[in-house]
Order: sequence, then C-alpha cells, then structure tokens
Amino acid sequence: MVLALRTAGCVFAEDEAELILATARTPAEAAAMVERRVGGLPLELVVGWARFRGLRVAVAPGVFVPRRRTEFLVEQALARSPGATVVVDLCCGSGAVGAALAAGLRGVELHAADIDPAAVRCARGNVAPVGGHVHEGDLFEALPGELRGRIDILAANVPYVPSGEIGLLPLEARDHEPLVALDGGADGLDVLRRVAAEAPGWLAPGGCVLVETSRRQAPAALAAFERNGLTAHLAVSEELYAHVVIGVGQ
Repeated sequence: MVLALRTAGCVFAEDEAELILATARTPAEAAAMVERRVGGLPLELVVGWARFRGLRVAVAPGVFVPRRRTEFLVEQALARSPGATVVVDLCCGSGAVGAALAAGLRGVELHAADIDPAAVRCARGNVAPVGGHVHEGDLFEALPGELRGRIDILAANVPYVPSGEIGLLPLEARDHEPLVALDGGADGLDVLRRVAAEAPGWLAPGGCVLVETSRRQAPAALAAFERNGLTAHLAVSEELYAHVVIGVGQ
C-alpha cells in the first residue's frame, strides 16, 4: 500500500496508508481507497473526512476540503471573542470553521451558509451535532434577518484565488473542488469586498468579521474593511502561511 502511494507521488505515503487502514472496514475497501487515491482523488475525499482543529469533519465529493491554515482563523476568532454567543460561518463549505468555533465556545447559536447545495448538505451533517443551522444562498441573503445586528463572530472563508491563477492550483484542487469555492474574481477579492460592505450591518456592537486572504492581497483587503467603517488589522502565522484580516464593528 505504501509503495503504491509513494509511486503515485504521495509524499506522506506512510501516514496516508495508516489513515486508510484506520478508516476502511475491510481489506477490499482499503484496496479500493488506495486505487482512488492513486488515481488522484484527495485523501480527505478518499476516507470521507478531514482533521480540523482536533475535529473529524466529514467531507464529500464536490465540497471544499478544509485547510490546516484555516485553523488560524478559528484561533484568532476565539482569542478575539471568547464570550461570543452568536456565530456565523459564511462560505461555510463543509462547515468545519463553524463546528470548530462551536466546539471552542460551547453553547453558542451557530449559523452557517453557502451558495453551493453540495456544501450545504455536507455542512448540515457537521454542525447538527452542535445545534447549528445551515442556510443555502448567496452570502448574507442566506441568513435569517433576525441575525442582523446580533453576530459576535462572522467567519467568512471566502474564495480568494484570482481567476487567472486557478490554473496554477494543485491538480487535487482544480479537479475535485468547486470553482465557486476557489475563484475570487480578477484580483481574488470580489467576494471579500462584498462581505466587507455588508458585514457592519450584521455585527453586534464590538462584533468581529474574519476573512482569510494571502500576503499579497492583504493590503487591499485591509483597505476594503476600513472603507466600510471596520477597524481592521492583519494577523499572520508564518508557520501555517496564514493571513487573516480581522475587522471590528462599531
């Protein structure tokens, strides 16, 4: 198994084989998983789950796989608002961010939203155990109006890859993840600007909005937050190569 994975170019073949063996119920299922992985399917989709901040998050074909660097966004949110009671995971994908925030806060009112029906179905399975609600629709249009002015933490892991750079992404992302979860428009900031424009009206007093971006895009992302009346700053993890813009409402 390890040899087959390594020959296919899997750098961490031993670790991947261990995960497959731990997940498969029979030797035949393990062999089929290896075959799918060798064929280029992301490991998380092969085993059906991803590890995210200590949680086992279910993932499904056609749904964005949570990245380890996004754990930094969760850590920043928890540090900024440890007493948050209303949390929203916008552009939620699998719902990993919302589930991790709920696990770290306990007893919160959690809402998640995504425009992609496949993501909504997947997220429901991940946030239901913590009492979360998942809504389908385009950004804030998906949210219940009663949340306006009440959100303490608004986490929005928006797509931020510039359209012209989609072709440079790893094959696993290009071939197996939805374009709507990757493509952020000409400069990668189209969705971020929309979030920055509407977020102030949804945040509770002192509430915060957090968006992941890249080092190159960070200055323009900060400016977009500030133009919309948010007090903004950038948090960086060199270890995870993660850049999170944090905006605080009035």
